[in-house]
Amino acid sequence: MGDAKASTSGERVRRRVLALSAGASHTVALLSGDVVCSWGRSEDGQLGHGDAEERHLPTIISALNDCEISSITCGADHTTARSDSTKTVYSWGWGDFGRLGHGNSSDLFIPHSIKALKGLEIKQIACGDSHCLAITADGEVLSWGRNQNGQLGLGHTEDVLVPHKVTAFEGVAVKMLAAGAEHTTAVTENGKLYGWGWGRYGNLGLGDREDRLVPGEVAAIAGELMKTVACGWRHTIAVAESGNIYTFGWSKYGQLGHGDFADHLVPHKVQSLKDKKIQAITGGWRHTFALDTEGRLYGWGWNKVSGEVLCSCCHMICCQV
Repeated sequence: MGDAKASTSGERVRRRVLALSAGASHTVALLSGDVVCSWGRSEDGQLGHGDAEERHLPTIISALNDCEISSITCGADHTTARSDSTKTVYSWGWGDFGRLGHGNSSDLFIPHSIKALKGLEIKQIACGDSHCLAITADGEVLSWGRNQNGQLGLGHTEDVLVPHKVTAFEGVAVKMLAAGAEHTTAVTENGKLYGWGWGRYGNLGLGDREDRLVPGEVAAIAGELMKTVACGWRHTIAVAESGNIYTFGWSKYGQLGHGDFADHLVPHKVQSLKDKKIQAITGGWRHTFALDTEGRLYGWGWNKVSGEVLCSCCHMICCQV
């Protein structure tokens, strides 16, 4: 991705950036050489340095030295890191609602391994505002944390303090997950798209504004097999195997890219990108980005603070950055 300099006590070494993840007000980077660093706000310990002090420069998380971290994922005010080689998942930061998975709601200022996931082969972690999910190598889904809208997919609305299996996917292998503020989506190995949790803005793609306590299949995309999915705060973006991109949910700032500010309760194809082959997507609070197979980046949605979508030509439809 690029080169970066990370420091501990004044020492700076140039390293390759392998992955980035951002929360509400903090950022974490995985660097070459088995290094994880973080910067931003840390009032809840989300930086993992053992204190609540802000960091204005990338600073190495010493507690993760030699942990062989493979991936990192941020929630709003908490962070997770996964080691494939040691089959360990770590979490730290704001612990309210059990989002850290340690059986309590305590904040953690340094990374701790999640005992319930130790020894499991985890292939992805997804974090929402205050809930988390994991996929095992067998395609099983586990979830924990806040659950007031059913975003854990467990059939109830009680918060869960340690990872629990989502039994609704029994016999169905899940390929990837994405989490919004309080909703969750999944793509299965056979290309089906599912949504559950908070549905007030149509962000589940199920044709209404109702919450779902268990995963519901999104049936509105006829003839398309889904490849990947991403969530903004209240909207959802999905890419089909064909390269077509679909969006649905909250659109107050044009973040769906359909040329309007109306919520869409079912997936609709983003027509301005219909001739592009989209390979990567991401959603923010009120904006969306997509990257095509030729390396061109497109952004749309809210554009009033620091060039959030990096262009000023339009808000409601996609424009190339």
